[in-house]
Amino acid sequence: MKKTNLVITGCLGRMGKQLIKSAKSEKNFKIVSITENKLIKKKISGLKPQLNSESAFKNANVIIDFTVPKCTLEVLKIASKLKKSVVIGTTGFSKKEDSLIKKYSRKIPILKAGNMSLGINLLMYITEIASKSLGNNFLSKVFEIHHKHKKDHPSGTALMLGKGIAIGKNKDFYKLMGKKYLNKKSFPYSKKINFNSIRKGETVGEHQVTFSSGKEIITLNHEAFDRALYSEGALTAAKWLMKKKPGLYSMRNVLNFK
Repeated sequence: MKKTNLVITGCLGRMGKQLIKSAKSEKNFKIVSITENKLIKKKISGLKPQLNSESAFKNANVIIDFTVPKCTLEVLKIASKLKKSVVIGTTGFSKKEDSLIKKYSRKIPILKAGNMSLGINLLMYITEIASKSLGNNFLSKVFEIHHKHKKDHPSGTALMLGKGIAIGKNKDFYKLMGKKYLNKKSFPYSKKINFNSIRKGETVGEHQVTFSSGKEIITLNHEAFDRALYSEGALTAAKWLMKKKPGLYSMRNVLNFK
């Protein structure tokens, strides 16, 4: 069976290292290059890191990118020129950056997900259904916990869940987005969607969506214990994306959720 040539960007990051580890244990993948935003002399898992460039990407079938928005857009610019598929796990994009990603997806297949886990994508699906079913009689908010090293807040997954609430209500997420709290013990409901992010310890990831009518509360939650579930999800996405035409896809497409 022919192996999929893989490029992993942000190889020194937590997810970059985890992706290298997971890909090396998968017989269907061959890592052809790894990249960073600065020159690194030492090898990582037998591979010498390169800068993002045409030469680094030229032999790839798929590029997996878990970096920062600025870097991701740099990767997409090169990938679109070379007609390479890209899986994006980076979070924290602005509305303008999301529009640029959509523009690049007209040229190449792009799969973008705030979270690659099966459980989280199922949670988003259920969130949409709950939001639609409960209607405007229920207020909603999103709570998340991540490790102390995570810089962006709310997390990409929390925003994803917020979008799920908006989709259920058939409303524009950006107009529904409320306040963004950091490290608060408690935070209020409002007519908009409020977010609270906790950054502590080495927590892999916890996410919770709550709906309240004032008379009852419905809670949907997910907890991750092992970062490998994200890298394994990204590799599953990479295999799936290989056969696709240019377009912007999500894990829902991979998992065939309606």
